[in-house]
Amino acid sequence: MKLSQFNFKLPKEQIALYPNSVYHEIKNEKGETETFRTTRRDECRLMVLHKKSGTIDMYKKDENGNPIEGEFILFRDVINYFDEGDTFIFNDTKVFPARLYGTKEKTDAKIEVFLLRELNEEMRLWDVLVEPARKIRIGNKLFFDDSSTMVAEVIDNTTSRGRTLRFLYDCPHDEFKRTLFALGESPLPRYIIDAREVPHATEEDMEDFQCIFAKNEGAVTAPATGLHFSRELLKRMEIKGVNSAFITLHCGLGNFHDIEVEDLTKHKVDSEQMHIGADACSVVNEAKAAGKRICAVGTSVLKATESAVGTDGMLKEYEGWTNRFIFPPYDFGLSDTMVTNFYHPLSPLLMSTAAFGGYDLVMEAYDMAVKNGYQFGCFGDALLILND
Repeated sequence: MKLSQFNFKLPKEQIALYPNSVYHEIKNEKGETETFRTTRRDECRLMVLHKKSGTIDMYKKDENGNPIEGEFILFRDVINYFDEGDTFIFNDTKVFPARLYGTKEKTDAKIEVFLLRELNEEMRLWDVLVEPARKIRIGNKLFFDDSSTMVAEVIDNTTSRGRTLRFLYDCPHDEFKRTLFALGESPLPRYIIDAREVPHATEEDMEDFQCIFAKNEGAVTAPATGLHFSRELLKRMEIKGVNSAFITLHCGLGNFHDIEVEDLTKHKVDSEQMHIGADACSVVNEAKAAGKRICAVGTSVLKATESAVGTDGMLKEYEGWTNRFIFPPYDFGLSDTMVTNFYHPLSPLLMSTAAFGGYDLVMEAYDMAVKNGYQFGCFGDALLILND
């Protein structure tokens, strides 16, 4: 397919800058009104797409099966579409505070440093992105705190914006990581940061931009669909007998890069590290063999499981990297249902969604989402794709 087939007009006011929230106004001691925000992860909207029947639902239904106009399906209602024994596959990667701000030696120029991954634990080597890149050359030193104790030296160029940094900080590795991460902030996507009144992440963002089941550190962006699951919803799923399996794919920045070719077969994506263990395989394969539904939670799970599914349709243990790029047409081997967010025009995440739900039907759902005020992006509303 062609890149231009995934373009559409998205009003900027429909790009979510915060997770679904409830706002409270409280009078302080001075009589002034202060506004507080409470995150409600599982109360965003949920659109439901039925692949085989070609129908799309936005509204809840009455006892006769008729849509109740104006009463939108919410994410917490996702449990109503699954039965005992059905299995959700989650990505339990954990986001670390990857965005730091430093100053360049001598000039005191302000530099943003985005940590990608640690290359060598003993030597304190990190693969990073820097902005503005034109100011940063091999041999430059960057200072990250007022006391000048956290210092890094640029030792190599990797890409136009990429650099290899060696941190000059002599202490045990665990202490170094704690100190480094204490200087960082939540790695919210630039489209969120740049659109906010204050172009910096807050302390609340580190919690909001993290799945409640996050466990294995290594992601520089959250597996966004997993953000909608609250502890209450997971408990309701457990009580109903819906199973959960956890795999790990450390989400990188590749899905935020512009695709520069019209022919999608020529696009190359960044590799991401992943792990699928025996426990996840056991839970998923037992459900699969029993004819139960397997639901991929997000495109990262879709990518990981399609990289590890066998020719027999069963999930295999996997340790390594994947650069799988999923776009229509694609023959899926494992999951038969999927829940995902609504994403930006020309996004690889939209392409993966269209491959799973069918291009025409998914683009129809996106058109309905735009017309009905759904929110898009990492903090946006969600789409459930059922194979019925």
